[in-house]
Amino acid sequence: MTFPSHLFAGRRFAVVGLGRNGLPAARTLRAMGAEVVTWDDKAPARAQAEAEGLAVREPDMAGLDALVLSPGIPHTLPAPHPLAARARAAGVPILSDADLLYQAVRASGSRARFAGITGTNGKSTTTALLAHILERTGRPVAAGGNLGTAALALPRLDHDGVYVLEMSSYMLERLAALRFDIATMLNLSPDHLDRHGDMAGYARAKRSIFDRQTGADTAVVGIDDADGRAMAAALRAGPARLMTISGEGPADLGPEGSVLRDADGPIVDLARARALPGSHNAQNAAAAAAMALSLGVTRTQVAEGILSYPGLPHRQERVAEAAGVVFVNDSKATNADSAARALGCYDRLIWIAGGMAKAGGIDSLVPFFPRIALALLIGRDAPVLAQTLAAHGVPHRDVGTLDAAVAAAWQEARAGTAPVVLLSPACASWDQFTGFDARGDRFRALAQALAESSA
Repeated sequence: MTFPSHLFAGRRFAVVGLGRNGLPAARTLRAMGAEVVTWDDKAPARAQAEAEGLAVREPDMAGLDALVLSPGIPHTLPAPHPLAARARAAGVPILSDADLLYQAVRASGSRARFAGITGTNGKSTTTALLAHILERTGRPVAAGGNLGTAALALPRLDHDGVYVLEMSSYMLERLAALRFDIATMLNLSPDHLDRHGDMAGYARAKRSIFDRQTGADTAVVGIDDADGRAMAAALRAGPARLMTISGEGPADLGPEGSVLRDADGPIVDLARARALPGSHNAQNAAAAAAMALSLGVTRTQVAEGILSYPGLPHRQERVAEAAGVVFVNDSKATNADSAARALGCYDRLIWIAGGMAKAGGIDSLVPFFPRIALALLIGRDAPVLAQTLAAHGVPHRDVGTLDAAVAAAWQEARAGTAPVVLLSPACASWDQFTGFDARGDRFRALAQALAESSA
């Protein structure tokens, strides 16, 4: 179902940054009758917009209803983009496309509900899992945002529909109207501090997912880290109903042993959910269950959805198995905290890591080092990771590229070094790839080629 072509008639928007969020936003705003001017600092992106008949020029801020700024472009720290600075000086709101989706849905007369998920890690899995649970019940669902489809490329849903949006801290900084009926903050660990100034600024951005909630809404908060517990304590007074979740301890909804349960009893045995290993996925499952129950899904339907969930690419994805060796693609682990969740799932492994290291490197992973039979390091900051591994006596080699790492891992695994080859880089991918997904796709292709040749 599409939005009415006159919905934003008379409104003027500038869209800056014409990537996976910006270009779809410009198309949709134009289709809804708005006057749209677009800009990107890169000539190929401008050429694509021109080819689609969009107006391309540096926008004049006078008379604009809003500047729609792609999430990756800063408007404050570490330094604002010049057009963002001009918008702020002119008093023009700087919005996320998710905010305009909400405005469009409500302006079209729909009372569709909005479920938002944020946190340092686990956002994508929880978003996809909740959408999967809801889809199996037959409810109209549109999932996207920071995961998959850009928010303004999602269809219009009627009153019975649910929008399930993954929300990054960058997107949450730019909301003015969006109110989530159900909002979840999974966990917090240091990330994107250059954009938020410090950990306190990062936490403030994450907490804004609960802004504008009312007594009719639900706030779900993970309490497995100190910042999450502090946020839950602050939200306990309302106005939204608070539900705490955990992947490892007491909470309103969490595991007891392997069984996910709440105050009303057991919901599902997570040991049977093959796509959701580890305590971090127990927390993801708890969050999705809490949100689904708040949306009226039955306990049986929640259990069936969790058990049938197939998993996401690049999140502990078993991509190949040959000669007793399992290859696991966890390329989405772009920081140490995320890599820790994968390392904790295997007793003995060959670890492929490296790329562009985040602040703190891999120091926090020391408790998992005894599990690592061999680390094969790639990318720009391999020497930085090597120093940490050497200081703790972990066998390692700097092999340079992912292709070389997979070949070396295969040789070592067949020799009996370890039965699992895990790509969980703990680093960003931009030194050698266009994104974590391209890195994971390459790993999958290499592993499957080895498995096929072995067979």
